[in-house]
Amino acid sequence: MKTKKTRFFSIFLQVVLVVSMAFALAGCGGSQTEGKIEIELVQYKPEAVDVFEQLEEEFNATHDDIVLTIESPNDATTILKTRFIREDYPDIIGIGGDVNYSNFVDSDILADVSDYEGLDSINDAYVDILEELEFVPTEGTYGVPYVANAAGVLYNEDMFEEYGWEVPVTWDEFIALCEQIEADGVQPLYFGFKDTWTCLAPWNALAVDLADYDICRQVNSGTATFTDAYREVAEKMLELLPYGEDGPFAYGYNDACTAFANGESAMYTIGSYAIPQILSVNPEMNINSFVMPGSNNTEENVLNSGVDLMFCVTEACENKEAAYEVIDFLIEHDNVQLYLDDQNAVPCVEGDFELAEELEGMEAYINDGIMSDYQDHYYPSEMSVDALIQTFLIEQDVDDFLETFDTNWVRYNRDIIRMVEEYEAGQ
Repeated sequence: MKTKKTRFFSIFLQVVLVVSMAFALAGCGGSQTEGKIEIELVQYKPEAVDVFEQLEEEFNATHDDIVLTIESPNDATTILKTRFIREDYPDIIGIGGDVNYSNFVDSDILADVSDYEGLDSINDAYVDILEELEFVPTEGTYGVPYVANAAGVLYNEDMFEEYGWEVPVTWDEFIALCEQIEADGVQPLYFGFKDTWTCLAPWNALAVDLADYDICRQVNSGTATFTDAYREVAEKMLELLPYGEDGPFAYGYNDACTAFANGESAMYTIGSYAIPQILSVNPEMNINSFVMPGSNNTEENVLNSGVDLMFCVTEACENKEAAYEVIDFLIEHDNVQLYLDDQNAVPCVEGDFELAEELEGMEAYINDGIMSDYQDHYYPSEMSVDALIQTFLIEQDVDDFLETFDTNWVRYNRDIIRMVEEYEAGQ
C-alpha cells in the first residue's frame, strides 16, 4: 500500500517553488456553473492545441451536463507545479510518462483510476510502462495512456530503393549498411547534436536493446551500476559518430530535420515526433522507419516507445465520474485518430487505427507490444543527462563518462535512493 512521503514532497515542492513562482494560471476544478459541472483539463502539448480546441468544442456541443475547458499553455509542466504549490488543482492533467509523472504519483497528487472502465481498452504494454516509472511500487493506476511516440531510425525510402539498400536487423548489418551508403557517395546519418536533447534519441534507442529496462531501479536499489550497464551503449554511440555530418555539434534539431528532408543523409536517428517537421520542409518525401538494432541478436530488438501523453485525474477532483466521462470521449476511436493524424503519434488505445505510413517499419513491434520505455524518462532533469552525453561524445572518454554518470546519479537521486531503501527495508 502506498504511504505518504511528506518529507520528499516538501523538498519537491520547495524546489519547484524556487524555479516556478513567475508562472501562474487561474483555475477552478470541478465547480458548478448554471447547473453544469465544470471540468478543467490542462495538457502539456502546445503543438496539439488545434486538436484540443476541436475536441473541446465537440465535447461541449454533445454534452449537456458538463462544460469542458482545455488549457494548452507553453511550459505547462512548470505551470502545473506552481498550481500544485498553491493547491489550485485542475480536474485532469495531460502529461507525458516521465520523471514528472513519477514525482506526482509519489507526492499523492494523482487519483487512483484503477476503477476506470476505459482502462480495459488501453494497450497493457503502456500501462506496464507507467507502473515501471514509479519510484516505489504502489497499489493502483494513476494515468490513462493516450498516445505514444516511437524512436529508432528514419530513412529515405526512395533513396533506399534507388540504391538497393536493405533495412538492417542486427548491429553488424547496420554498420555494414552505413559503410555501403558511404561507399555509394551518400552520407549515412544526420545527428544535429548542437541541441543537447537530440543526443538522447540514439542513446535511448540503443539502451532499450542493450540495458535492462529497469536498470535505474536496480541502481537505486544498489544492485547494479551504470558503469557496467551502459558501457556497450556508450561504445556504440561513439561507433556511430563517424557516419554522421562533419561537426555534428555545430548543427541542431532544425538543421538536422532540414538536411534529412533535403536528401543530405540517407537516415536520421530520431523519433516519430520529427516527422511533421521533416515533411513541412519536403512534403513529397517518402519516409519509413526501423527499430534501432542495438545487438546482433534479432530477438533482442525492442522498439523504443514511451507514453507521450496520458490523462490523469487529480486527487482534488470533486467530480471524478464527470472526469471519467471526459476521458471516455477523448479515447473514442475517431478522436484518437484525429490526434494520430495531426501528430504522427502511436495509439495507446487498442483498436483498428490507421498509423502514419512513416511508421510502417515499426508497426509489427507496436502491434505485438515489443517495446520499452525511454531510459531518459527515469532521469532527473537536474542531472542534465543530455548535456552529459553531448560532452562525452565530444571528449570520447568512456570510462570518465560512466564514472561521472554513476556519481551524478547518486547526487541527484539521493532522496529517491533513500526512499527506495526505506521501502525495501519494510518489505
